[in-house]
Amino acid sequence: MPDSHSPRRLVLLTEGSLDPYNAKTAVGVLRYRPEHVACVLDSLRAGEDLEKLVGTGRGIPIVGTLEEALATHPTGLLLGTVAPGGRIPQSWRTLIIAFLERGLDVISGLHQFLTEDPTLMAIAARTGATIQDLRRPPADLGVATNIAKDQPGLRVLTVGTDCNLGKKVTSLEMARAARAAGWDAAFVATGQTGIAIDGKGIAIDAVISDFVAGAAERLVVESANHEVLFIEGQGAITHPGFSGVTLGLLHGSAPQAMVLCHHATRRYMRACPTPTPVPSPAQVLPLYERLANVLFPSKVVAVSINTLELPEDEARAVIARTESELGLPATDPVRFGVEKLLNALEPLRREHT
Repeated sequence: MPDSHSPRRLVLLTEGSLDPYNAKTAVGVLRYRPEHVACVLDSLRAGEDLEKLVGTGRGIPIVGTLEEALATHPTGLLLGTVAPGGRIPQSWRTLIIAFLERGLDVISGLHQFLTEDPTLMAIAARTGATIQDLRRPPADLGVATNIAKDQPGLRVLTVGTDCNLGKKVTSLEMARAARAAGWDAAFVATGQTGIAIDGKGIAIDAVISDFVAGAAERLVVESANHEVLFIEGQGAITHPGFSGVTLGLLHGSAPQAMVLCHHATRRYMRACPTPTPVPSPAQVLPLYERLANVLFPSKVVAVSINTLELPEDEARAVIARTESELGLPATDPVRFGVEKLLNALEPLRREHT
């Protein structure tokens, strides 16, 4: 996406999935780029309070029809959630065509690339609209060469006990607070939502497996002019489906510091049809450190806990208990800020910058 001065006004499509997890791309843009949003399109939630539903987006309307969405004078459509079954349903395709026919851009974070659809590309060429596949990786990626560990500056990677629990948000919140504190800091996007927010990056989960670490390495090298990099984590090293991308990202980005992310109330891993318990932070913390230290020195310095489903007193109790059990600072970045996390990183920042 363009910078915050752009006049872009997007319709965020979340049809039937408007919640913080299933519509994470839309919610991420709402939280960090609200100036780019014209409305949310979701016929099942039309007229409801967006902020009450997803915790952000105050004042942005939820509409139920194409006509209502077009009345907000958008410049484009963003597919803000995962398509049912992983393929674009006909109702979405009709909507995409309607936008393209009007010369309006379409942005997709799906694994199914719209730029490989001849019909859609022909319409875009005729009307001057653009189609952007956020997940399409660069064509010239290669195998990692283990040079990220030799780059200047401090690299901070968010890692997790599960997927889809707050690694991106933790990285973004740390980067934003660090810049406000005067650090020369950058956010490094490794997923479609991060790219939609920051405007650049590589969707690691769409990269050929041999090149995952190489893609992460490239992102680090290309951002080495910054003193501190906050690298968006992906998956979890113990997740049956996503451990490979997690390990490739870890070894490719070579972080000196990791922030471990955990969901306070989740019992079973998301996106895993076979019920698989979420491990505790105490179980995975040493695993991440051992896997990193075979190639470079790295340690978990703090814990980020998603307490969205808990009342405030219970959230604070979970955080205090985690700090006691692990001997590390912990916080919920959205509810309680990231000061503890930055304080834990400050000694390493002085050492590496």
